[in-house]
Amino acid sequence: MSSLPLRILVLEDHAFQRAYVVRVLEQLGCATVYEAADGAQALALLEAVGPVDVALCDLQMEGMDGVEFIQRVGTGGQVGAIIISSSLPADLRRAVRQMVSLLGLEFLGDMEKPLHGPKLRQLLEKRLQRMPEARPAAQPEPEVASEVQVRRALAERQLHAFYQPKFNLVTGGVEGVEVLARWQHPSGLVLSPSVFMPALERFGLLDEWLYTKMDQALAVQEQARRQGVSVNMAFNLHAGQLASRTLTANVKQLLARHGAVGHGVTFEITESGLLETSTVSLESLVHLRMMGCRLSIDDFGAGFSSMQRLCQLPFNEIKLDAEFVRTLEEEPRCLAVIASTLALGHTLGMSVVIEGIETTAQHRKLLELGCTLGQGYWYARPMSGPDLLCWLKHPQALR
Repeated sequence: MSSLPLRILVLEDHAFQRAYVVRVLEQLGCATVYEAADGAQALALLEAVGPVDVALCDLQMEGMDGVEFIQRVGTGGQVGAIIISSSLPADLRRAVRQMVSLLGLEFLGDMEKPLHGPKLRQLLEKRLQRMPEARPAAQPEPEVASEVQVRRALAERQLHAFYQPKFNLVTGGVEGVEVLARWQHPSGLVLSPSVFMPALERFGLLDEWLYTKMDQALAVQEQARRQGVSVNMAFNLHAGQLASRTLTANVKQLLARHGAVGHGVTFEITESGLLETSTVSLESLVHLRMMGCRLSIDDFGAGFSSMQRLCQLPFNEIKLDAEFVRTLEEEPRCLAVIASTLALGHTLGMSVVIEGIETTAQHRKLLELGCTLGQGYWYARPMSGPDLLCWLKHPQALR
């Protein structure tokens, strides 16, 4: 059996069960295993030996319990990931899993006692797969770009559209692409939106980037048409941009420039941004639909106004938040949410796109639930325009 180069902390107050778990981990080939009988002892141990990759936590114990321990290490970087091992009721374990996610820790799984070796190994291997590989030193990515930097990036066309396909879960066919943003920095790095999107929003540059991105993407769509492929382009639209009285006119102009039609474009608006919708915003939504554009309510289920907004606004697509898929295998309630959303979409005449599909097991389960449209790394990662055009000819090339 191959070894697992991981540092593990076992937090369990029952001496026999703790010894059993330590023995199982050693049999699995874990590099280093530490043990503690309560949270306070575990914190002192971490102070002495340094960070661990995984903490395997019981929750209910005398002294500092596992819940408080997780809260204490959540912001300190002392633990990389958490596995829960507890006999507490399922609803309490669910709440702790949510707490783990909110603290920014990776949640690997929830195991019943006594622990099953093969299942534990599977969870630990998942942690290994997600751990960053050692890489040569590179220029660090700036935390957030300045106004001067993003204005220069826009002016010098350093911001580029990237594309992640949406697919039919049944046939594997391409249903469209979501148009994302990347910064091809002069340093040679490709920077993520977290570096520059806050600055674009803060300094009123979202519209300029939207139209630049649309111009790039519609040019790629035009090239795809010449290859005999029709592909819908989906653009993320900040809810505040709907209040612009020039939005629909600019969209119409861009479509005309590239010989595109409205039904070849989707606008995805995040649900959390739709808490208050002005008459101008509603007018923009109506005009976009009148032009033939599709409207998608993005990250559905992550906000608090879903049902009301579905009734009030002219959306014709729901994109279910990726969190429901991410915990699909460990959380039975997620199955109910997905099934209910599919039924809701069917009743309202809206298509439902499932975000965040990363594994074959998730894909298989979603098919069983009746899902037909999805998006995620299991199918394709975001890619540049030239790569997308190549991929549309040979969809397996970049899988």
